[in-house]
Amino acid sequence: MTHPPGGPAARVLVIDDEPQIRKFIDISLRSQGYATLLAETGQQGLTLLASQGADIVVLDLGLPDRDGKEVLKELRQWSRVPVIVLTVRSGEEEKVALLDAGANDYVTKPFGIGELMARIRAFLRTVAPSGEEGPVYDDGTLCIDLARREVRLRGQAVALTRKEFSLLALLARQPGRLVTQTQLLREMWGPTHQEDAHYLRILVGKLRHKLGDDASAPRYIVTEPGVGLRFALQETPPGSMVADG
Repeated sequence: MTHPPGGPAARVLVIDDEPQIRKFIDISLRSQGYATLLAETGQQGLTLLASQGADIVVLDLGLPDRDGKEVLKELRQWSRVPVIVLTVRSGEEEKVALLDAGANDYVTKPFGIGELMARIRAFLRTVAPSGEEGPVYDDGTLCIDLARREVRLRGQAVALTRKEFSLLALLARQPGRLVTQTQLLREMWGPTHQEDAHYLRILVGKLRHKLGDDASAPRYIVTEPGVGLRFALQETPPGSMVADG
């Protein structure tokens, strides 16, 4: 859900049992014009979400009353609100499991507050109303028009194959969201190709080349090794680091 200029502030629900982390995130969000709801337990967070609603949830996994993954699973039974998970668990399998369980993204502790703010902005970014013509993405350099199936780079048309455009469109429709490798393979090539990671590597390489996107410092297509891809993730600005909770 997004809000028009002058409308109500986007509401962020923060579920974290560490008072200093809740306070730090709360101050940072409010300084950017967001409204906040704060919860220190999973049950309190679920109750706040059900009673007051939220546009996005920041969920810590290490909660005192129940595991954050249980909270996520229960939440997903009745809500599609975007959820960013805070976790100290950095293993690839754990990250994939979180995304498959319904998380939209994750941030690994310790994290920079600028990174978290960038992820939240990505999910709350204002988009054109449904049915309105125009590009879904235009940063002055790259323009993607899904309706016309056109891509322009610095004003020049970019010739993409059907697969290349499909991959770019799939990612651009959900900017900032981490899409798992398994999801991409299933969507692009079907359920029988979920283990064929080399298909995706080759396609991403060709697409990056045509977009002039440097794999070592990507601007548009960012790879989370062993996990998946995200579109147009902003770089983490300098800022304070939030310690492990």
